[in-house]
Amino acid sequence: MTTKEKLSALREKMQANHIDAFIVYSADPHMSEYLPVEWQERSWLSGFTGSAGFVVVTRDHAALWTDGRYFVQAAQELKDSGIELMKDGVEGTPNYIDWIVSQISKGGRVAVNALATSHVNWKEIIGRLEAKGIDLVDLPLLDEIWTERGIPSQNPVFVHPDSRAGKTAAEKLADIRQKMNEKGATVHVISSLDDVAWTLNLRGSDVECNPVFLAYLVLTLDDAVLFTDLEKLDVNARKQLDTAFVKMKPYDEFYPYLASLKHEKILVAPNSNQSIYRTLEENNEVLVAPVPGNLMKAVKNDTELEGFRKVMVRDGVAMVKFLYWLTHSAGKEAMDEYSIGEKLESFRAQGENFVGVSFNSIVGYQENGAVVHYSAKKETAKKVTGFGSILVDSGAQYLEGTTDITRTFPLGEVTDEFKHDSTLVLKGMIDLAMAKFPKGTKGFHLDALARLPLWLEGKDYAHGTGHGVGSFMNVHEGPQNIRKDMNPTELVPGMVISDEPGFYVEGKYGIRHENLITVKEWKTTESGTFYQFETLTLCPFFKSIIVTELLSEEEIGWLNAYHKTVEEKLSPYLEGAVKEWFLEMVQPL
Repeated sequence: MTTKEKLSALREKMQANHIDAFIVYSADPHMSEYLPVEWQERSWLSGFTGSAGFVVVTRDHAALWTDGRYFVQAAQELKDSGIELMKDGVEGTPNYIDWIVSQISKGGRVAVNALATSHVNWKEIIGRLEAKGIDLVDLPLLDEIWTERGIPSQNPVFVHPDSRAGKTAAEKLADIRQKMNEKGATVHVISSLDDVAWTLNLRGSDVECNPVFLAYLVLTLDDAVLFTDLEKLDVNARKQLDTAFVKMKPYDEFYPYLASLKHEKILVAPNSNQSIYRTLEENNEVLVAPVPGNLMKAVKNDTELEGFRKVMVRDGVAMVKFLYWLTHSAGKEAMDEYSIGEKLESFRAQGENFVGVSFNSIVGYQENGAVVHYSAKKETAKKVTGFGSILVDSGAQYLEGTTDITRTFPLGEVTDEFKHDSTLVLKGMIDLAMAKFPKGTKGFHLDALARLPLWLEGKDYAHGTGHGVGSFMNVHEGPQNIRKDMNPTELVPGMVISDEPGFYVEGKYGIRHENLITVKEWKTTESGTFYQFETLTLCPFFKSIIVTELLSEEEIGWLNAYHKTVEEKLSPYLEGAVKEWFLEMVQPL
């Protein structure tokens, strides 16, 4: 079916059920960012494959809202679909609820799938719609149209050993129960897949690139129950769960179990799906608050940080070999954006304990670099030659940690304009990496440091500067981030975050430079405790596109010191022509 045919089929179902608007979020019952194939409803309906965005379909119109990372990609993928692109965050773009209200008369009905709608979204929507005399109902209409969804993965669940986790599952459960006590909760429902996996020191592969498995976890002050496909638990996983006194029940028994709870005070995250909340609210007191384990997971312990440092060496060696190959082969052998991504994965696969990529590589050649989260398709990938620039944003999952790195570099002659902009982006990345800041600082306080070199020339980028990164876990992890939005989460020692400013000129080029950094203590003064960042990523930058005159002495000093560290860490694992080229790359400016 084409997108227009799918919209037509959906509208028939809407007509039959007296529905005036239907909202399709990019979500599964666990409110995941990256979805199992069987829950990619928005992608299936619209043809838009980005990780963020949602569609609203009325009887006569359809629109998709997404953020600045995907404006170019969405415009391309929505072409001739009958779905209008709404650029979220851009002045003049209507809020989707306001847009719905403008399309529907009093007495109308809006439907969603409550399993794929967060409680916080449901609460916001219903409050706004009821004020206009419009009803909100739970009606999963796509179930009747998308009849070939596929089935959940049967991949095994395996143990993430304490020697890599740094803390046992029993210890984590005890820590979470302490927070439950503080909040007065008698039951806690954990529905996000990465929180379940982290808490129990288990990993899986039910979601592409993310080492998680489909499951729910329910804690009481004395008990714990895991709901998952029991066939996927191997002997070691079952033994670990037994050791932590975690009971095991089939995935499908989760909602009946919730329905059996009575007169409890139940802690539920705001982004839990609405079906969970609705099942609990009639017979219990529901405490809506952030999941305690989410922040615990974000603050990496010493064992996890050491794991990051180990895999950065492995990943850095793979990146250097890849960069040497690409810069010396482009224009001499046939390649395209897709095959380059495959080649990069092959270099990483040579590393110890490599599991897979942490996301599908973004390889944007020339003007495709301006598509922030560009995804090259095998059939349509652009041919790459020894000319112009290329942006490569990639990462890997290793048993000890997760990586995410971007390098933008020349494959041939580039313009002075490109070099100028590339240097501005690099300045921003360095300035954030050098930051010193007081305890209590939040990510949005630091965001401007990375943007200022661009702002001074009236330039900016339409995405966040940094996101949290998991420890052999999801490459995008909260609750912390560094972006313009006012996230109340403080940056604390142990958090791992990306540092990735960018600049994009549609139709010409895209530039992004990215390292991973971790928060650590700096010093305590009369003004209080101050923190700084430690840069974790190990990979050289291309000096040939740096306009040295634009860098301050301090920035040059940081870059030279960084390249010295990269040399010390990586050179023992390189040899021959690759090592000679690498040693030239890391020479001081």
